[in-house]
Amino acid sequence: MEHLLSFWNIITHLNVHLAEWARWMGPWLYVALFVVVFCETGLVVTPFLPGDSLLFAIGALCAVEGSPITLVAIVPLLIVAAILGDATNYFIGARLGPKVFRSEGSLLFNKKHLVRTQEFYEKYGGKTIIIARFVPIIRTFAPFVAGIGQMRYSRFAAFNVIGGVAWVAIFAPLGFWFGNQPYIQKNFHYVIFAIIILSVMPAVIEILREWRKKKTAEVAVTPSQS
Repeated sequence: MEHLLSFWNIITHLNVHLAEWARWMGPWLYVALFVVVFCETGLVVTPFLPGDSLLFAIGALCAVEGSPITLVAIVPLLIVAAILGDATNYFIGARLGPKVFRSEGSLLFNKKHLVRTQEFYEKYGGKTIIIARFVPIIRTFAPFVAGIGQMRYSRFAAFNVIGGVAWVAIFAPLGFWFGNQPYIQKNFHYVIFAIIILSVMPAVIEILREWRKKKTAEVAVTPSQS
């Protein structure tokens, strides 16, 4: 529980922690951020890593005078990390497939995440690779499912590049433009929380919609009581 609270503190105060890490690591922060973004998108076992909120906080850090990282350098770097991450995840899915999903109760390889992503994939098709960039959890599993489904790689790569560019090029500049406004700085944890909620909301709405549709169907087939 203590570790979870510490992790949550880091997520909701990313601007403070990133500033501390920047002072400590200097230019090596580029490498660390590349690795985090790559792992968040490229390894199916790390969907818990921050994505949208991290990009926003990185943009805010770039706006700070004397920051060791700049927006001009970090945006292309993280776009490459995001694209390579999805590509790696695709090949892992193509090679290992659903075998890595052990039991329903598995913490790292939960079949429910796979099924949910497959349903998302069936609804939106190849565009899922782009849309999923903006949905936590789904973002990590979408390229994995594309690999399992043997999606043609040239088609996947096109969606991957579009999604990777859009994701980084939207959130990092937003952080740069808004992250250092006095009001945003004072309430940064609320902003991060709002980003998380807004990111998850589409998936939640879709799940609730499917649940309601399933319940309606069950009621329709239930024999009427006399």
